[in-house]
Amino acid sequence: MAGPLADVSVLITGASQGVGRGMALAAAAAGAAVTVTARRIEAAEKVAAEVRARGHKGFAVTCDVTNRASVEKAVADTVQHFGKLTALIHNAVSAKSSIPVPIEKIEDDYWDEQIAVALRGTYYCAQAALAQLQANKGTLILLTSGGGIEGSITLPTYGATKAGQRGFVKSLAREWGPLGIRVNAVSPVAMTPAMENFFKLQPVQEARINGRAALGRLGDCETDIGRATAFLLGPDSAYVTGQTLVLTGGSFML
Repeated sequence: MAGPLADVSVLITGASQGVGRGMALAAAAAGAAVTVTARRIEAAEKVAAEVRARGHKGFAVTCDVTNRASVEKAVADTVQHFGKLTALIHNAVSAKSSIPVPIEKIEDDYWDEQIAVALRGTYYCAQAALAQLQANKGTLILLTSGGGIEGSITLPTYGATKAGQRGFVKSLAREWGPLGIRVNAVSPVAMTPAMENFFKLQPVQEARINGRAALGRLGDCETDIGRATAFLLGPDSAYVTGQTLVLTGGSFML
């Protein structure tokens, strides 16, 4: 029996683990054809194989979101493999984003890499996907963070990039609305490899973050974050654009 996303073909950047993997599995379970991307094909193929093992459509390609040609090729490969692209989720994040550095100690390479992945990657993805999203009345989703909404101590670069993505979402939602394209953001809190690394570097933050959630736990990447994001891919969210869907278990509320 076809799921609610049976007509959806979605490309997800940075989908080899954590939230990206969770979104890939959840979208596929709802019927979507899913392209899993990562900088290493082995990492992407591992998740794509997991999707296929569950009886769904999974395809793996390499993609470095800081490289325009790489993003364009990932989109083209998806269209060739599945026949179309109806959605793109930009989830990739710099490995440096979870490394706490106070503003006075930030060096250019730390700043530049995060800008390249989050912001330059965003506009590369948007430009590369535009023709397909317009043709298919599709959707673009960016993964942002509470750091871009309420700030985060010792992570000012991360907060700046995530706030920038939210501004991009609002502006592009207005620009692309007449084209029939929806643009939204998702702001999750989940137990991911990046979160585990953050807790190792700042152990005091673990109790603080867990304690803030009204539901008393961090989210599960697939069941809590993936399924909610799948809603934004489907017809039930046809009137939702320019919004940030906050998936934090009530750790902060808009």
